[in-house]
Amino acid sequence: MTWETVDLDRNEGVATITIDRPDALNAMNVETLDALSEALDEALDARTLVLTGAGDDAFVAGADIGYMAELSVAEAQAYAELGHRVTDTIETFPAPVIAAVNGYAFGGGCELALAADLRVAAESAVLGQTEIDLGIVPGWGGTQRLSRLIGDERARRLIFLGERIDAAEAREIGLVGEVVADDALDDHVAGMAADLAAKPAHALRAAKESLNQVHESHLTAGLTYERRLWSGLFGTHDQREGMTAFVEDREPDFE
Repeated sequence: MTWETVDLDRNEGVATITIDRPDALNAMNVETLDALSEALDEALDARTLVLTGAGDDAFVAGADIGYMAELSVAEAQAYAELGHRVTDTIETFPAPVIAAVNGYAFGGGCELALAADLRVAAESAVLGQTEIDLGIVPGWGGTQRLSRLIGDERARRLIFLGERIDAAEAREIGLVGEVVADDALDDHVAGMAADLAAKPAHALRAAKESLNQVHESHLTAGLTYERRLWSGLFGTHDQREGMTAFVEDREPDFE
């Protein structure tokens, strides 16, 4: 299968999915989410999966704010469910998933990386759950996965303040596992992926399932609650104002 905004490449057991909207900083509109979902299904037989973004500027800069700005609560719920299907598929993918964070990873882009098993960032990468300045909260798993990865206090700071942090700080707090030079990222991740693809696939899958089980029961309930909260913010003044201000490139005037 081929898609306009997502590329799927295979090489000796390693599947690489690239979000390919560089002119939009790889922002995730509905078409791209649908394509990513299909590409993940197409790659299910891979021994290792790499997820990255096209171009030199962004991994995934976030969800499509222009699209979201006028959504109703019901439409926002559907969009949240689509985003959750994608992040849940990444988290439960039957082989290790590496997020090669090669640039901006904000909002939904950060949430895609959170759903991966391993995160490697380029030195120039910048990450953050920046939704608060749009009048909403993370809606694709960020409120649940971030605190499990970096701890409650740090997660609250990032989400409450909408902070954007560089790769070095992300490594320091455990948001990414390692940081490498920009021009070394592709080769480094390729080497990692090849090493993982050479491991026994059944044992890796069992290890991943067991590790995921640590939070399984609480995570499912938390993700359901997050979807409801996220979509319920649509139609509020702050959501409309936050997203309109972003699209119009001005400071928002929140209530």
